[in-house]
Amino acid sequence: MQFVIDNIFPITIALLSGFMLFWTTFGNRIRGIKEVDCQGAMQLINHKQAIVLDVREDSEYKSGHVLNAKHIPLGKLGQRLGELEKYRDQPVVVICRSGNRSCTASAQLGKQGFSQVYNLNGGVMAWQKANLPLEK
Repeated sequence: MQFVIDNIFPITIALLSGFMLFWTTFGNRIRGIKEVDCQGAMQLINHKQAIVLDVREDSEYKSGHVLNAKHIPLGKLGQRLGELEKYRDQPVVVICRSGNRSCTASAQLGKQGFSQVYNLNGGVMAWQKANLPLEK
């Protein structure tokens, strides 16, 4: 017990670090967010007619986006949710630059009843790294 008292600060740091590592690895699964890599996204797009929802800002979208992607910036998603209503029962692949904003958007869509929402792991950066085309 004396050891714990004497080393409370390093023990706390170790526990917090462990929790952060755990959350990074399993947090999206716990929140019910499905993730997909570029190959999986391509399969959803080509074989299941998934829509691609790009939640980046206007300038980012204009610099290059996935072919036929629907563009709704994350900050406007709540206001423009009606535009996605017809895709409610269809797979939706959500994309941003790195996968963080799209994760937030995926959670938001899931709360609104969209059942087939997939966050593109790594975002546009992963898409480019996989040498997949972007439209300008």
